[in-house]
Amino acid sequence: MPVSLASFGVPQLADNKQRAVVLRKRMTVFYSGRVQGVGFRYTVKNVAMGFEVNGLVRNLPDGRVELVVEGGKTELEAFLEAIHESGLGANIRHEDVSWGEARGEFRGFEIVR
Repeated sequence: MPVSLASFGVPQLADNKQRAVVLRKRMTVFYSGRVQGVGFRYTVKNVAMGFEVNGLVRNLPDGRVELVVEGGKTELEAFLEAIHESGLGANIRHEDVSWGEARGEFRGFEIVR
């Protein structure tokens, strides 16, 4: 007998697109350290190609880099770890990570200038 997602507290949704957005998360990360002028954004974009994530990465005027990305929570956590393992971890002095619900506003992954 099939089990309804509603029995787990997941609301009934009108279509599959809405359902997919509910199951996805949004992760925003602010990186500080030696993160500008070292190929940080380009490396993050290359790492993103190996994951099912959508979002953007950009330099901020205060010297930090902002990463805004959406995907499944497990995928996002693995992506975050892969960024560190790519060699960028040595450049990161601090990262501030926050989570929210996906908004579905990204298509692909881009570097914003």
